[in-house]
Amino acid sequence: MSPIVKHIPNTITSMNLLCGVLGILCSFEGQFPLAFCFMLGASVCDFCDGLSARLLKAYSPIGKELDSLADLVSFGVLPALMMCLFIKTDIVADSLGWSSRIAVYAPLLIAVFSALRLAKFNVDDRQTDNFIGMATPTCAMLVGSMVCYASLYDASALWLRPSFVAVASPLISVVLSLLLVSEIPMFGMKIKKGARLFSGLQGRLRMIFLAVAVAIVLLVAILRLHFSAAFFFIFAFYVLLNLLALPWTRKL
Repeated sequence: MSPIVKHIPNTITSMNLLCGVLGILCSFEGQFPLAFCFMLGASVCDFCDGLSARLLKAYSPIGKELDSLADLVSFGVLPALMMCLFIKTDIVADSLGWSSRIAVYAPLLIAVFSALRLAKFNVDDRQTDNFIGMATPTCAMLVGSMVCYASLYDASALWLRPSFVAVASPLISVVLSLLLVSEIPMFGMKIKKGARLFSGLQGRLRMIFLAVAVAIVLLVAILRLHFSAAFFFIFAFYVLLNLLALPWTRKL
């Protein structure tokens, strides 16, 4: 194998890390939609680095460690800071007392538990095709899309107000953190040679998920909502579907 070819997966992983760092910089500047776009870019890189490693058979111990470090920044630190900085606005500072302001920092739990999740994933040989617990990109997409959409619309909807996000942030952060390190089976969408993505219970769940995801995209387009709304509802449905299927997937 060419020396250049074997470094392609690690180069893509490094782009994942770069997107995460750029997203963090955008968050500190209050540019949350742009930060979410960098998060999406990191997700694409995260998908492509594993795919390229399998196609090129360019696996390496360094690549595995680099992937976890990049994911921690892009899907752990970035979404945590997005929510934290979004609710640290003037409107929140004026409307909340000192005790409630402490809760503003609750999203930082997501960064901590994302690190625990990634460490757990690296030593768990059960998670080859599917996941045990919520994957960090899923958590990041839920948080990032919510913050992105809420930052764009000064709407009357309660859940879009920074003050409401601030009050709800402890509950949101705790629930997502627990899901990250839980033992709940969640189906994956990895493309592997010879993989049977649509067979068995996991396959049926994938088909349901894809069908609903397409419907959500069409509905968001018809209603002319920002694309971040589609990501939020798609990943929220993904988590809900796995929770509803828990009585059956536990038996597998």
